[in-house]
Amino acid sequence: MNEDWSKYQLFQYELIKKIKPEQLTINIRKIEAQALSNLGIVFLGDGNLDKSLNYLFKGLSILQKVKDKPNEAQCLSNIGGIYDEQGDIEKALEYYFAGLKIQEEIGDQLGQSQSLNNIGMIYSYQQEYDQVISYLKKSLEIRRAIDYKQGIAYSLNNLGVIYKSIGDTNKALSNFQESLAIRREIGDKKGIANSLGNIAGIYAGSKEYDLAREYFSQSLNINIEIDDARGICSALKRLGQVNKDMGYYNIAEEMTFKSLTLAKDIGSPGLIGSASKGLSQVYEAQGKGKQALEMYKLHIKMRDSINNEATQKATIRQQTQYEFEKAQIVKENEAKEQARILAEETSRRNNLQYSLIFLGILVLFVIILMLGFIKVSPNVAEGLIFFAFLILFEFVLVFTEPYLEQYTNGEPMYNLLANSVLALLIFPVHAILEKLLKKRIVKS
Repeated sequence: MNEDWSKYQLFQYELIKKIKPEQLTINIRKIEAQALSNLGIVFLGDGNLDKSLNYLFKGLSILQKVKDKPNEAQCLSNIGGIYDEQGDIEKALEYYFAGLKIQEEIGDQLGQSQSLNNIGMIYSYQQEYDQVISYLKKSLEIRRAIDYKQGIAYSLNNLGVIYKSIGDTNKALSNFQESLAIRREIGDKKGIANSLGNIAGIYAGSKEYDLAREYFSQSLNINIEIDDARGICSALKRLGQVNKDMGYYNIAEEMTFKSLTLAKDIGSPGLIGSASKGLSQVYEAQGKGKQALEMYKLHIKMRDSINNEATQKATIRQQTQYEFEKAQIVKENEAKEQARILAEETSRRNNLQYSLIFLGILVLFVIILMLGFIKVSPNVAEGLIFFAFLILFEFVLVFTEPYLEQYTNGEPMYNLLANSVLALLIFPVHAILEKLLKKRIVKS
């Protein structure tokens, strides 16, 4: 992680902390939340997962308060990723699904594709491969639609891993090679190293050991170049496996032991479990039964921490909750759309009626003015004028009622007061116009 960037995030956060609470605008709070989240990413890159979670949760709290949905979803996803890294699958799923729910709500396709990918890979821990492939294909479909090349390569690579797990090596190799081509096109070194390692794994499985060792070595060199601890750990373990299969046990032991040491430093149950299993196999090949058993026990412990009954139940529970909440969102959106359409239709109908009524009132006043061409008694003239203004007053009441309702809240006393004010406003106008109209229509 860039040290200057890390210092800048700390400086930004400390600067915002000095601002008085009453001076904190929503935009400043958003910047504060982003700084906290970025600090979480800094400590994640440094391998300090506890500090990373601490800052991410602080950032999440602010993002929820200021209703910054896009960054809230990203923060939830990052928290899910840390729990995933720690092997806490239940919490990882909880936060991944929470992030996905918001991303679908706001139409964040890029975020959706990432969350779908993350959830799919968690299902791979329980070997629920149909679910894994389903989620990964959904992710790939979105990424192709938005032409997100790095994401396309990532999804293809993950699909290759799953196809390899179920024994379909042809599909696996095809996906790995397509992924590698895209990664080379965009210059993604970390991705290139990963694809090279996966292609090497296919060759190792078909006992083409020289090719496997060549690809694994290329992968290891790139991981060392970019200082990717997880990549180095994986490449060392797999190179150790190939050397074991070729009969080079001392080299295999040295490489796999380094892999296990690095996995423990990282604190990843998945990497520890994989390296300890590999080292157990190396010890067994060397005839070191006691060491082999110890490593195998460690492998089982790590595997069980990831794939136990409670975790599987949590997966089902989170999936069910997600589907239910997604269905609820669809229903709510449909109800909102129907309400909007109904409101528009009502508004159009009301506006048409208002227009017709207003036109009718104008016609009525025109008729009264035309009565000036015939003789009309004062009582009749006064009655016609009174009737016309009464209709006008009723129209004003009907027209203004929805607007006044916002202020009166339907209280009878307030409604009466508002109507009285309208009457007082119309009364002087009525008196003036009555005098003018009576002169116009009354013949002496």
